[in-house]
Amino acid sequence: MQHRVRCMLMRGGTSKGAYFLAEDLPADPAARDAALLAILGSPDPRQVDGIGGAHPLTSKVAIVSRSADAGCDIDFLFCQVSVDRAMVDTTPNCGNILAGVAPFAIERGLIPAADPVTRVRVRTVNTGTLAELVVETPGGTVNYAGDARIDGVPGTAAPIAVNFIDAAGSVCGSLLPTGNAVDLVCGVEATLIDNGMPVVVLAADALGRTGYESREELDADASLKARLEEIRLAAGHLMGLGDVTEKVIPKMALVAPPVAGGSICTRSFIPHVCHASIGVFAAVSVATACVLPGTPAARVSRIPKGRVQDVAVEHPTGEFAVRLEVGGTQEAPVVEKAGLLRTARALFDGYAFFQERGAAGATRLNAA
Repeated sequence: MQHRVRCMLMRGGTSKGAYFLAEDLPADPAARDAALLAILGSPDPRQVDGIGGAHPLTSKVAIVSRSADAGCDIDFLFCQVSVDRAMVDTTPNCGNILAGVAPFAIERGLIPAADPVTRVRVRTVNTGTLAELVVETPGGTVNYAGDARIDGVPGTAAPIAVNFIDAAGSVCGSLLPTGNAVDLVCGVEATLIDNGMPVVVLAADALGRTGYESREELDADASLKARLEEIRLAAGHLMGLGDVTEKVIPKMALVAPPVAGGSICTRSFIPHVCHASIGVFAAVSVATACVLPGTPAARVSRIPKGRVQDVAVEHPTGEFAVRLEVGGTQEAPVVEKAGLLRTARALFDGYAFFQERGAAGATRLNAA
């Protein structure tokens, strides 16, 4: 039987996803996940029978509603829909898809637009992370056109400021889940960190790589990917995440000295495919690792001194700028605030059609 549900396709940062009102999807998590798999066309490597883009960066979903929390405007549930498996993962955050939540909420009338900008406080239901998004709304209408440019996206668009209010330990419960800035994992020094996204940060040369390889070269490197997965599975237990075999976290990040005038060079994995750029929260977590003395990231990074530190995270298609406000002492720094610039654009608004396949086929991970 054919069903339809109202849906807006949006580009959020360097990702693309389907945005829904929570009220338009089944309330039961299993039924909801089954519907999302059918809508996006999973499992199928081409997602030919759905609206997914056949890649982890374009197989994402945002479920949005007014927040029941007095301190927030909007609740946002992020869903990573597997391309080739019947799996919906609501464990992680996604800062790119988050960037589109405020424009979507305004477009759907969940909150009124101010003039000239609208500030929207968003709670990510997955982890409880709070963020304030600042959207240009001249005359009470969302503006998508502008001069802001982010690497990994062609052209320019209106800027969206994303200020994280409480990202540290959002998934693992603390910034450094093991209590250490450096751990030895499967014989390799690593920083296990969660400043919005659980990430394992490793020096590329510790794995016999330069950290400057192309994404295609790394994706074809079977021995590296096997080694990364060995480390990832071990790190999952150390970070309190349990068996992460079927989870998309923690992400893996190889770091090396910068080569393009930035602060640090990265190659990140999400977790089994090399990212074309780097995710928002992964960039924030790597940037945070840069200011922690003795970490693999700190050893190779070049960052300014002072309370406000602009960290340019290089990646395969450019760089990602993260602004940190750092307190504490030089020996024990504390990242008090993280902010960044993203853009978003509405691509399509209408109805997504799907055929019911039954809820039993979906694997649900920490679905909220």
